[in-house]
Amino acid sequence: ILLGKTFGCCRFLYNQMLNDKIREYEKTKKMLNNTPAMYKKEYPFLKEVDSLALANVQLHLEKAYKNFFRDSKIGFPRFKSKHHSKNSYTTNVVNGNILVESKRIRLPKLKWIAMKKHREPAEGLRLKSVTVSMEPS
Repeated sequence: ILLGKTFGCCRFLYNQMLNDKIREYEKTKKMLNNTPAMYKKEYPFLKEVDSLALANVQLHLEKAYKNFFRDSKIGFPRFKSKHHSKNSYTTNVVNGNILVESKRIRLPKLKWIAMKKHREPAEGLRLKSVTVSMEPS
């Protein structure tokens, strides 16, 4: 349930932030610097999910927005669809909040869950971020 909420909140926040950026640009021709914290007062359900996932939403949107203004061939950022977008979010490792074992992982605000590991990290490297995605099945 919490994973579903996180996917939904990340999509919702991306769309809200993009909409606000579009409106601000139409009014002032300047780029709006908005953060997830600005939306948590108005939408308290955003407090239930991992804050680092929401911070990564902001980073992804900023990168897409800046890439468009750098090169218009890339295309303007699009709104995320509930039905056609990939359900995924990225979270960062901070103070050992993410633990990995052979076939399970412990994520922020979650207990141990089963996972599919695509590859083993090389010797001497450490985990910096994790992307969680959901298949329709």
